[in-house]
Amino acid sequence: MDQQQEATENMRAAKRREQCSVLDTLRRHYLFIYNLLQFLGFSWTFSLLTANLILHGQGALYNAFSSCATALYGCQMLAVLEVINAAVGLVKTPVFPAMIQVMGRNVVLFVVFGSLPEMQERSVVFWVFYLWSISEVFRLAFPVLSLDAKFRTLIWLRHALLYPLTTLTEAVAVLQSLPLFDQTRLFSVPLPEAVGFSVSFSFSLRLYLLLLFFGFFINIRHLVSPSRRSFRLKPHAD
Repeated sequence: MDQQQEATENMRAAKRREQCSVLDTLRRHYLFIYNLLQFLGFSWTFSLLTANLILHGQGALYNAFSSCATALYGCQMLAVLEVINAAVGLVKTPVFPAMIQVMGRNVVLFVVFGSLPEMQERSVVFWVFYLWSISEVFRLAFPVLSLDAKFRTLIWLRHALLYPLTTLTEAVAVLQSLPLFDQTRLFSVPLPEAVGFSVSFSFSLRLYLLLLFFGFFINIRHLVSPSRRSFRLKPHAD
């Protein structure tokens, strides 16, 4: 009887291991496809912006939105899965830093650039798109191309240089949009005449700037830990 019970438990354990193996395979294939699509989208954006800059010089700084917005719309809508992946445990990324980055970029892309035609021909759009694409190409190259995590220069470059520059250019874009939102009253909330004023959307963007830099420090704290581990020297064996 004990042998039969033990055999039954072994069969159940084997089935559980098989199910876990199947789920892990599905998870790895799903994440690879997701990362590949994002990698291709941002690589195409980076390549197009670079080619335009080489071919057209300074003129390329003012038509980045018309040439790359569609691709980045797709990438950023797909990036919502980044938060979902973290929330359900498919990746080890904390949910809050992922949500801050995705929401922040979507505000800049869809609200600041997408809703204001006056912003779309400014050079800040080029630099935001260029830094986004470089940063994501570096990040996604590791899972897609199976690069060794010991590529310390790329890790340092992204964490210490690209991420602060990206945050700075996003802040510049938001600051440039404030007068335009005040002039157009776009997304402003009218209040009753008895109150005597309305809530301008630019006020919300000023609050967003505070959250942007708050999120910057949170993400830097999250990014620095893996960097320190990757730069830590391994002890030599005697």
